[in-house]
Amino acid sequence: MTLPPVRRALVLGLWSFLAVLALLTLYMLLLIPLTPSIHDLRQARAAAPSTMVSADGKELARFDQGLQERVTLKQISPNVISALISTEDHRFYQHHGVDFTRTAGAILHTASGNPQGGSTITQQLARNMFPEEIGRSRNLNRKLKELITALKIEATYSKTEILEAYLNTVPFLYNTYGIEMAARTYFDKPASRLDILESATLVGMLKGTNYYNPVGNPERSLQRRNVVLGQMRKHDVIDEARYKQLVKRPLRLHFERQSERAQSDSHFTAYVRKWLIEWADENDYNLELDALVVHTTLDYDLQQAAERAVERQANALQAIADVEWSRAGVPSSTSTGMYAGMQGGSVAFDYFWKSHPGLLDSFVRESADYRKLTAAGGTPDEALERLKGDRAFMAALRKSKTRLEAGFTAMDPATGAVRAWVGSRDFAREQFDHVSQAARQPGSTFKPIVYGAALEKGLSPEHVYRDAVMDIKAADGTKWRPTDMSGTTGRDMTMRDGLVYSKNTITAQVMQDVGLPPIIKLARALGIRDSKLEKVPSLALGTSPVTLLEMVNAYASIAAQGEARLPFVVTHITDREGKVIARFGEDKPKRAMQAESAATLTDMMRGVIDRGTGTAIRSRFGIRSDVAGKSGTTQNNADGWFILMHPELVGGAWVGFNDARVTMRSNYWGQGGHNAVLVVGDFFKTALDTGKLSRDAIFPGGKPPPPLRHVEPVEEPQDEPVEEPGDLLQEGAPPAPLAMPAEGDGGQESHGKAVPEPAPAPAPAPVPQPVPAPQG
Repeated sequence: MTLPPVRRALVLGLWSFLAVLALLTLYMLLLIPLTPSIHDLRQARAAAPSTMVSADGKELARFDQGLQERVTLKQISPNVISALISTEDHRFYQHHGVDFTRTAGAILHTASGNPQGGSTITQQLARNMFPEEIGRSRNLNRKLKELITALKIEATYSKTEILEAYLNTVPFLYNTYGIEMAARTYFDKPASRLDILESATLVGMLKGTNYYNPVGNPERSLQRRNVVLGQMRKHDVIDEARYKQLVKRPLRLHFERQSERAQSDSHFTAYVRKWLIEWADENDYNLELDALVVHTTLDYDLQQAAERAVERQANALQAIADVEWSRAGVPSSTSTGMYAGMQGGSVAFDYFWKSHPGLLDSFVRESADYRKLTAAGGTPDEALERLKGDRAFMAALRKSKTRLEAGFTAMDPATGAVRAWVGSRDFAREQFDHVSQAARQPGSTFKPIVYGAALEKGLSPEHVYRDAVMDIKAADGTKWRPTDMSGTTGRDMTMRDGLVYSKNTITAQVMQDVGLPPIIKLARALGIRDSKLEKVPSLALGTSPVTLLEMVNAYASIAAQGEARLPFVVTHITDREGKVIARFGEDKPKRAMQAESAATLTDMMRGVIDRGTGTAIRSRFGIRSDVAGKSGTTQNNADGWFILMHPELVGGAWVGFNDARVTMRSNYWGQGGHNAVLVVGDFFKTALDTGKLSRDAIFPGGKPPPPLRHVEPVEEPQDEPVEEPGDLLQEGAPPAPLAMPAEGDGGQESHGKAVPEPAPAPAPAPVPQPVPAPQG
């Protein structure tokens, strides 16, 4: 107080400044442990997306953070680097992470009402690398954390590494990250080929990617590009003459938004991805940054064979459906090639729509467009007429409803490892998965479980039943009369032949002797764990919807001598150094049925292939290995199934339309032993021919297969048993469900949701008599 007033003010000001500086320094020291550590920086520098690979090491998918492809600084045009440093941080090579001169200038400009950024490239990188740790709010706390992290980055990495990391992580809209993907998106070229104008345009976006977006705001982008060129002129990157020449150039883009989904994505990778996200969350891993390698069970060659089989055979079956429903009369041929030849001259499903006018109206009323129109105030009749008058809408609706779909999966019975998985004909077009999501009635493919329960109870496969129609009383007192459309003989038939020839009358009697509880218990033990199984007698004939994955799992348990294993899709996960951090699929199997019963059941199912409803495996595809299986067909030919067991692999297919009210027309091509068997036979023939499966493998208790001889593929012989669904339904049993939910229901499977009965179709032509012909 004894000092003169001026000196007193100066001393107080100095002490105040020192006090604030001391507090700020203390606060920064407290913040140091709260900012990313050197270890965190090294991890972030090495950040890379996790990858998913097949069992044989081929990449299947990546877990990129948006669309991103990392490149080295040598793979980036020098024009980009010059533009970036001139505009964002021209003293980049002189400072150590923080440009205090620029920071002070930014503070003064901001205080005078002209806000300016003072962040260096290193500080911006700190924000990009650690957005959560540093924060996004514009306040002092964030700036101090950013400053401390920048100093740590500079102490850890070279200037080249900092530039490389920055240019690989900066966002550029449209879910793209990094200069390489930005170059491809906006100019359809790699970053190494960007010229000075293109480089200035992209660097100019960094101040505000949306505000200076050259696609949405071309005028602003042009102005900002010229500002960047001005900075390059200011710092002598280009001379005045070059600058004046460049600023007159127009903004030229070659914009092409990059695909959001890699070409290799599939239903399998989507299924694994969903599971992995949950696993990573539980185990504190970041799939986008931690460079994990997820080793799946998928066999790449078998997957390729499955995809080709589904494509070839579903296309052939689509041609059959298109031609059969194109006219009043049904063509009579068992050659797929004949229908393919007729497809081009037919109006697909023309007769179907003419004979089902009420069904078409129902499809319109179930559409999202119809609901939108009625919600907007239109009357139901007005909405219906308006949409029926929209030719584009109606064409798209008809096409989607009449597109035949298929699913296929295969698994190793010895381990439960899934080896192949095809969820639809085209993943890009149809993401709904017909392996794990679609719950459909399995028809006669469920029958082996009924016969397996009978064997477990002690019944002999030679036990005799009468092939006759009889009433069976359900628990609620209702009567059920199962029939076979091919008729009954009235003669005695063994339980073995009841399965081989897929007789509904015999299966119903077996069910009656065994009882429903043991059948359901065995089904659960074998692998049908999630789908609801209705406790009604018609369950024995496959009326309760299940998924293809569950059915193949159940057959795999039978093939494994009654030992049940959960299907699994990942064997192990390794970190960036190759260290195994998790293993899967090592659970001990559970005994679902006695080994002796499973061996007997497998032998009964051999008969299905040798002389029953699955003879196409031998006659059409020439497969002579020790195999067993079963076909399945449901009411009105809505679903076709076929599952085949080889000692080393079990595979199954489902074929049908997403809407069960659309079906195959003829009883011949509507059978699983004629439609789904094409996919399965095609796949197993390839697997055997290429050596992926052994031709000589046999099931326990089986006999070596006969010597392989050349067999010309022929159509099925005339005395082939016919499998038809017959009268499967009873009161209380679920009707055939939609494979997909009604539009707008959120993409969940229907699980037996009732649907309107289809309009009666014209009586199909008799099953055509097969004639020898080349395989179509």
